[in-house]
Amino acid sequence: LGHRGCCFFFVRHSNKMSTTVVAAAPSVPKRGVTVKDVAPYDFIKAYARHLKRTRKVQVPAWAEYVKTATYKELSPADPDWFYVRVAALARKVYLKAGNGVGTYRRAFGGAERRGVQPNRHANASGSIIRKALQSLEKIKVIEKDSKGGRRITSTGQRDLDRIAALVKKQ
Repeated sequence: LGHRGCCFFFVRHSNKMSTTVVAAAPSVPKRGVTVKDVAPYDFIKAYARHLKRTRKVQVPAWAEYVKTATYKELSPADPDWFYVRVAALARKVYLKAGNGVGTYRRAFGGAERRGVQPNRHANASGSIIRKALQSLEKIKVIEKDSKGGRRITSTGQRDLDRIAALVKKQ
């Protein structure tokens, strides 16, 4: 690919010592929009809204009282935080299959403040991540992989790509 997505073809003439540059029309492949084509924040927000609107995901009764990690002082301020966590996990499973709860605990973890000592990384709550993954399994967006971890299903991929296309259109 050349400058600004334009393709250049170099043609060498055998009888001359010069090279001719011919610019061709940019070739854009015709394909659908995927989750990778959309900004993560916008996709997660839209998919969380979709999950809440369709009422497919059941929020656990303890969700309003729980902290998302042991190092946190307060529970989340957003009342729809569980939908956001489920949407973020669906996106992570879409992008890289085969990860389990431990990997997502590290990904959603953060800095544990220890007073005058330096901060350290602490993992997020495994129970919340497990329940979120189980709720995605229940609505057939992800499934357990035979090699371990979770992976996206074909219907889940289709749904996530459809939401991504709506986000891209806006």
